[in-house]
Amino acid sequence: MRLEKYLATSGIASRRAAQGYIRTGRVTVNGERTLIAGTPVEPGKDLIEFDGQCIEETPKLIYLMLNKPTGYVTTRCDERARPTVMELIHGIPESIYPVGRLDLDTEGLLLMTNDGQFAYQLTHPRHEVEKTYMTWVTGRPTRKALAQLHKGIQIEGRLTSRTILTLLGRRKESTQFKVIIHEGRKRQIRRMFQAVGHRVMSLKRIGIGRLSLGDLAIGQYRLLTTTEVDNIRE
Repeated sequence: MRLEKYLATSGIASRRAAQGYIRTGRVTVNGERTLIAGTPVEPGKDLIEFDGQCIEETPKLIYLMLNKPTGYVTTRCDERARPTVMELIHGIPESIYPVGRLDLDTEGLLLMTNDGQFAYQLTHPRHEVEKTYMTWVTGRPTRKALAQLHKGIQIEGRLTSRTILTLLGRRKESTQFKVIIHEGRKRQIRRMFQAVGHRVMSLKRIGIGRLSLGDLAIGQYRLLTTTEVDNIRE
């Protein structure tokens, strides 16, 4: 088994994050520091340690959804000492981590787990998992602007993938949309609307794949059901 996959299935981090831990020297195999992701290991035979702690067996797998408030960063720890989503989770003995990210000023559905393969399936671009948001933007985007958003916007030299927009309502100087995207680039929806001349005033993720946030209160979390986990995997 590849070393990063072993770390992921052991609940240390997602496969991508595990690759970073390996490259920065936080992982040893049989006492030797290993800096190359992809190094083969034999579970049950090789002694694998992360930050000096032995990784022996796969923990109980945890899957939960959090209704993330604004003002929290989506990491396990923050070098700038900002509040993290981990501070909202209590009573879970297993070590879990966020799946993907929501910006500091974005709220809504965030999944957390210790199943690295599950996290990989949800975040890898090739799987094109739908992510559904509700947003209020300034002004009233024209049909031309909406067509541009649907077709794709250039962000850092790369076109965004297909976007589905549904007009939900209007106020005097703002408009509400439901937005469905299949990517997770940094501040993607905000940057897309900014490119056509409209500022995002509020942004909330309400769905991932077939999973809906429902009436879960802001700042609260719950474990996913087996059916929900299976639906996401499909």
